[in-house]
Amino acid sequence: MFIVKIIKYFFQAIFVYLFFIIIKIIGLNLSRKFFSFLFNTIGPHIKSQQTINNNLEKFLGIQNDDIKNNIKHKMWNNYGKTFVEYLYLKKFRDNNNHIDIKGEEILNKIQQSNKPVIFVSGHFANFELMSMELTKRNHKLATIYRPLNNFFLNFFMEYLRKKYICQNQIKKGLVGVKDSIHFIKNNFSIALMIDQRVSEGKKLPFFEHMAFTTTMPAQMALKFNLDIVPIYISRKSNDNFEIEIYEPIKVSKNDETEANKINISIKLNKILEEMILKDPGQWIWTHNRWK
Repeated sequence: MFIVKIIKYFFQAIFVYLFFIIIKIIGLNLSRKFFSFLFNTIGPHIKSQQTINNNLEKFLGIQNDDIKNNIKHKMWNNYGKTFVEYLYLKKFRDNNNHIDIKGEEILNKIQQSNKPVIFVSGHFANFELMSMELTKRNHKLATIYRPLNNFFLNFFMEYLRKKYICQNQIKKGLVGVKDSIHFIKNNFSIALMIDQRVSEGKKLPFFEHMAFTTTMPAQMALKFNLDIVPIYISRKSNDNFEIEIYEPIKVSKNDETEANKINISIKLNKILEEMILKDPGQWIWTHNRWK
């Protein structure tokens, strides 16, 4: 079984690397058009299609299929474009004309305070650009990530993330928690996604359905007396981006109780809901969020 999985991962990686070569040959703009079309063509036939439909049913209830199809179409478009943009992270790193930031004064205050915070977000638009923009502005940052199952691809993705997004990458899990504490004690902010299902989390309401939810931001914020700062990114029609920095959620170490940990996590789920409602097609619906 293990050998079969290795062979499967190997051939998957071959296809992906061939796509990467094509992307570099034909350029960013043409690649975005081609791969958004390709992902929209292939996407509806992959295994995660049932997960997407189940998620949208929980989100929308019984709604016109046209609404659901429009969300899926926009999601696959974004998926294809984000896939392409991994090969152009250096371009985004070296330029600022592709992005606007709302709430940059909040980032300035955080930097002036010389105190770390917990940045939280979800898989919206090209989510990688959020951490990149923080590090471009000289925020001391470490990001928590989930390694790809395909190790033939993961080493390359880790290389890109460390080189262009954030040098300090923390693998999700128990070791990652220890690493996060080490970075916080050395005055680094932590960035993590809170929109994926986590088996070690708590079942909390998310769009009126119970979903395993990470309590890690609340735990770290309470333990180390840190603010939590939500961030949202959206892709515009011209394939530029807008990042919105939310007002910090103030947390006090004196309130370090199990009840407050849960209440903060529920509040973060509500903020995540508000982000998704801005434009549902910007979110990645392939995660089995309510399993």
